Parts: sequence; C-alpha cells; structure tokens
Amino acid sequence: MNHLAHALLSGADDGWRLGGLLGDFVRGRIDPRLPLPVQRGIAQHRAIDVYTDNHAEIRAMRARFQPPYRRYAGILIDVWFDHLLARDFATWTHIPLHQFSDDLVQLLHRHDALLPQSLRRFRAYLQAHDLPAAYADRRMIGEVLGAVGTRLTRANPLAEGMLEITRLEQDLDLAFARFFPDLQAFAGAWQD
Repeated sequence: MNHLAHALLSGADDGWRLGGLLGDFVRGRIDPRLPLPVQRGIAQHRAIDVYTDNHAEIRAMRARFQPPYRRYAGILIDVWFDHLLARDFATWTHIPLHQFSDDLVQLLHRHDALLPQSLRRFRAYLQAHDLPAAYADRRMIGEVLGAVGTRLTRANPLAEGMLEITRLEQDLDLAFARFFPDLQAFAGAWQD
C-alpha cells in the first residue's frame, strides 16, 4: 500500500502514524532510539507490505499486468489503491480527507527532528501537490507515477502507467473492494 493507506491503517496514535509514514524511508534494523510507538509503526508498515504482497487478490492482479508494466505492477497497484482510498475516503473513515491529509503534513513538521532527509524532501512534495488528499484526483495519479519513475535507477514505464491501469481499472477497483477490508482487519489485529 502507499502513504495514505499506511497512515490510515496506523490508527489515531501520532507515533504509530509517524512510523507508518517512515516505513518507506528507513531501511534495515529499526533504530531503538526512536520512540517505541514510532518503532511499532515502522514494524506495522513492514508487516502490511508483506501481507499485501502475499494476499491472493494482489498476486492475482499483479499477474494481469502486461509487460513492460508487470515488473512495476506492485507500484502501480499501490498508487492506484491510494487513489481509490482517497476517492472513497468517507467509506473508510469518518475523518474528512483534507483534514486527514493536512494533519499528516503537520505531523511530519512536528517531528522534523526524527525525519530522514528523504522524508523531508517528500514532505515538501506532499505540500506542493496537496497530497495525499489530491490522490482522489485521477489526473494526479499519472503525475505521481511519473515522479516515482524518476526516482528509480533504471528506465521504466511508470510515467505511462495510467494506460495499463485504465485497461485493468474495473478489475483493480473490485480487487481493492475485496482486499482493503482484509487489510484493515490485519492491521487492527497486528496492533492488538
């Protein structure tokens, strides 16, 4: 899953949520100097990624992507699922999307000292593009995919990824509707 999903699945605790956001920006062993809730949020982020990658709905959807997109299907699915989550945010939580989005950016500002430089740069990107709220706008997804593609070291088709997403859109939407409740249950059980 992508940033919006990780933040939502982290629950209401700021430490867990910060860890959920840090998960894509820290590698290796979790720094024991971080506050315990942040450590747990990072661990949950990693567990969610493993669960997602091994879920039957996700494996089946990845197999539907045609070359050259298949190699990047995980990224395409993650970003598209954040779009679906943002588009229908009121279905999944009582918090308005823009409030949730603004709160995430403010959380990152409040804990600036804990952020690696890469997350500080990403925070600026979030602010400049009104993300993650703007994930609800389909046009933004193409821009996000293009930006992700520029961060990868090898040439990739992510900038044109909306072509493949559009081809599979109905199936992706159905897969998300079946998958996300399972993921919510997993994340909730993980926190318990």
